[in-house]
Amino acid sequence: MPTTRARPPAPPARKAATKPLKGEVAETLKWLERHGTKRNRDGLARYGIQAPRAFGVPMAKIQVLAKRLGRHHELAEALWETGWYEARLLTAFVAEPGRLTPSQMDRWCREFDNWAVCDTLCFHLFDRTPHAFRKVAQWSRRREEFVRRAAFALLASLALHDKRSTDEPFARCLPLIAAAAGDERNFVKKSVNWALRAVGGRSPRLRAAALTVARRLAASSDLTARWVGKDALRQLAKEG
Repeated sequence: MPTTRARPPAPPARKAATKPLKGEVAETLKWLERHGTKRNRDGLARYGIQAPRAFGVPMAKIQVLAKRLGRHHELAEALWETGWYEARLLTAFVAEPGRLTPSQMDRWCREFDNWAVCDTLCFHLFDRTPHAFRKVAQWSRRREEFVRRAAFALLASLALHDKRSTDEPFARCLPLIAAAAGDERNFVKKSVNWALRAVGGRSPRLRAAALTVARRLAASSDLTARWVGKDALRQLAKEG
């Protein structure tokens, strides 16, 4: 999952496309192909990333390309539709958060097929939209593995990045964390744990509330919920 850091402001959208969209997509894919390596492609599996269509481009180079491209929503949509792993990662940095609709978020989320694309879009794009908290609630109740992971990756991203919201919307999400803590699927349980720790790190009040949830989960008879609770207790104790 992405590392914690302060979120920089989104770069402005480009005023106008400088070349036909189809050509820009083709050039972008060629750039990605030139900067990919077999070693990086083969290494994806070591991190639990299933990506049959991948060039093998490291994230640092994807972000370099993203800065060059700037925000361009139509290009982001077209890149997503290519299905290439790196093109979908690039979407997180190129899409315009203010133009992202709830239905588009739902559509992209349904197509998540690995944790890296899921977390990157949540961490760099979805948490910038006004729809974020609503999607946390909606996706947390879904059964698809990466849709449910997205709910809690998005909640963790909001906890780390959202400087405007009060404690209230985060406190309302704690029951969602408790309800999903028994999901034994690895990519889900890790995101639930991440969200609990991130919410607890926002303020003293939320830390106390998160510790209450973590203690209850740690005492659960459910093995997965118990792991989520005990690990969160360890991490929150370190931060306290």
